[in-house]
Amino acid sequence: MVALVISLALFFDFTNGFHDTANAMATPIATGAIKPKTAVALAAVLNLVGAFLSTEVAKTVSGGIIREGSDGIQITPEIIFAGLMGAILWNMITWLKGLPSSSSHALFGGLIGAAIAGIGIHSVNFESLMQKVILPAIFAPLIAGAVAYLCTRLAYALTSRHDPETGDKLTQKRGGFRTGQIFTSSLVALAHGTNDAQKTMGIITLVLIAAGTQDVGSGPQFWVIAACAFAIAIGTYAGGWRIIRTMGSGLTDVKPAQGFAAETSTAAAILSSSHLGFALSTTQVASGSVIGSGLGRRGSSVRWGTAGRIAIGWLFTLPAAGIMGALTAWLVMTGVVGIVLAAVAGTAAVLYMYLHSKRSHVSHHNAVEVEEAGQAVRFRKKKAIAVGRGNTKPKGDLS
Repeated sequence: MVALVISLALFFDFTNGFHDTANAMATPIATGAIKPKTAVALAAVLNLVGAFLSTEVAKTVSGGIIREGSDGIQITPEIIFAGLMGAILWNMITWLKGLPSSSSHALFGGLIGAAIAGIGIHSVNFESLMQKVILPAIFAPLIAGAVAYLCTRLAYALTSRHDPETGDKLTQKRGGFRTGQIFTSSLVALAHGTNDAQKTMGIITLVLIAAGTQDVGSGPQFWVIAACAFAIAIGTYAGGWRIIRTMGSGLTDVKPAQGFAAETSTAAAILSSSHLGFALSTTQVASGSVIGSGLGRRGSSVRWGTAGRIAIGWLFTLPAAGIMGALTAWLVMTGVVGIVLAAVAGTAAVLYMYLHSKRSHVSHHNAVEVEEAGQAVRFRKKKAIAVGRGNTKPKGDLS
């Protein structure tokens, strides 16, 4: 049972990798800063490195969300199996729909739902859940979005120049931001490894403690860190192209200065939360940053319909994964037959969704259309400027 749970946890880590590739690489791909295949390869390497840099989030997962009893852990490997199944199924559903939902919240939701169904509501440490998961989920995207908005405004203000005669803002290249995106997106990928890979480390540590092979309150072993690092790196390289399309062009048309600002604020938020042990949703932070950067550039527009779909996905992730985890827990608690049925049904569901995705295939060839994004927007202060008898140029984006 322990081996089965560890295998399932590593598969979840793989889905986390391809589900969250967009957090780091959607915007630089959209602006043409990095070629798609190069972007996912770079993200994979940096996720691998980042996974070795911190274990604070792993300790939060293994010893914070589910209560540990005086004689050991109250949760069993069967319950962890059920929670992972709920998280994986929700990850696959949102990937199929191209929704950048939170793999972290899917994991917590599945685990909490399974624990409540299999043990009871007392098994969940709601104080830790509120402090380390719920509150960061509310404030982190808002803070990251606000920082991205201010950074975008500042970037355009510092790089704009004006016609000395008319006072118009003139069109100019901002290719430096495109180059800078290589660094900032790499920082996001590194930060993602320090946060998201830790969650699976925490789950495997939790099951080892539950099985009595590791002391209560101890952190992840080196082989656990290495296995999770490689699993999330391989998943990242697989590339979640459907979600990259949503993040790269579905929320707003991203220009290099916007992408630079969004990635900087995302990386700062994730690295800070990893240091504090907050199990932050990197997807929510990245989405908030992209929206903030879209609001920060004059002349751009945020596609609020897509943003609304993403927000609904955020709201439903915890309860939906929790329900799936609870249903699986009730099944596995019946014994070996229930465990086999849950494993077969879960595998069949994942396989069906993968085959269904082939009907509308999305790859690095058609995920995001790269525009001439290095060109700045030109605005005139006057409503119209005469250029000849009876002719005017309208106010607006003339680039």
